[in-house]
Amino acid sequence: MRAVAARVTRADVTVDGAVVGAIDEPGLLVLLGIHVDDDIAKAATMARKLHELRVLRDEESCATANAPLLVVSQFTLYGDTKKGRRPSWTQAARPEVAEPLVDAVVAELRGRGATVATGRFGAMMAVSSVNDGPFTVLVEV
Repeated sequence: MRAVAARVTRADVTVDGAVVGAIDEPGLLVLLGIHVDDDIAKAATMARKLHELRVLRDEESCATANAPLLVVSQFTLYGDTKKGRRPSWTQAARPEVAEPLVDAVVAELRGRGATVATGRFGAMMAVSSVNDGPFTVLVEV
């Protein structure tokens, strides 16, 4: 499981011209990719890492600052560009495997008390954000 976590002052996701998820205060925009070998245990670990990641101002985490997260599924994080000019997606989990694991990360975050907004799995999404810093990290489990 792989996530790109960006510290933002605000972020939103739009599908077909309508906002489907947004955070309007400082928090994390999380682009989440699911690997073919990922499982529910990795989803719980990823949620904990994201919630406790000390990358907000004053080295706080979403857990300590009560900051929101916007989680957006992003299968392209597992695009392999080592050969040729066209990425290979063989390491990205198929939608029927990936969607429940994205949902599990979101549910685990909410179970930890986090405020979580989401995109819409499988939709053509327009993601907008105002990066804070900018400060962006790669998180893998």
